[in-house]
Amino acid sequence: MKKMNFGLQNNIKMNTIIEEVKCPFYHVVGKEVEVFEQVYQNKLPILLKGPTGTGKSRFVEFMANKLGKKLITISCHEETSSTDLIGRFIIKGAETIWLDGPLTTAVKNGYILYLDEVAEARPDVIVAIHSLTDHRRELFIDKLGETYKAHDDFMLVASFNPGYQRGFKELKPSTRQRFVALSFQYPEPKVEQEILVQETGIEHDVAKKIVILGNKVRNLTELGLTETVSTRLLVDAAKIIHSGLAKRLAVKVAVMEPLSDEKQILEALYDLTDLMI
Repeated sequence: MKKMNFGLQNNIKMNTIIEEVKCPFYHVVGKEVEVFEQVYQNKLPILLKGPTGTGKSRFVEFMANKLGKKLITISCHEETSSTDLIGRFIIKGAETIWLDGPLTTAVKNGYILYLDEVAEARPDVIVAIHSLTDHRRELFIDKLGETYKAHDDFMLVASFNPGYQRGFKELKPSTRQRFVALSFQYPEPKVEQEILVQETGIEHDVAKKIVILGNKVRNLTELGLTETVSTRLLVDAAKIIHSGLAKRLAVKVAVMEPLSDEKQILEALYDLTDLMI
């Protein structure tokens, strides 16, 4: 995986990765591969909706590999601006030069651009991508006074967590309707068990217990957790169990502790772990 800063200054806190994607493990659960391929073929943008840790980013990596395309991933946050994505002028020696940002790079070269948690970005980011999400497929760079037609192979992918962002940072309906959308949910238990085994090498019976516990916590709505147990957390627990950490301790530190800082909630989660693991 090769990291590139695209000329961004050190005070810009944005994780930008461009990679020749190695094929990751991804368990197909429906028609998502077929949908993605048809969306790509028709040069449409796609929005992946679902809770944290349900495989949205892994799916994008899997599809980039399947299509043989380079992938640029932007982890959006509250400081991510259109300038960060499009590019900026910088002073180099005695001259001022323009450096393309990751969005411009993807548009020109026909890469897949993935805006992870796009709703976290500043509103000007949404404005900047509007003309790329309709029939125009164009990027206007006002600082240069130029408009670039997107490369035929360019694709815009964004992810959104509607549960976490409801009432906080939502995407406007006018923005959502510019995308084809796919919903992601937590896998069925048997599928999730297979994911743990494939990702970590853990024994099937241990994977089964971890998944059953994870689903139990997901159904404990009375705890009022902001985020519930993701598949990612279960995989993390399975990894450190496989490497030698005691099962209960691994589940407590990798699954339960990240869910809450409230003492009473953690005590309840610990008791459940002791009972089921």
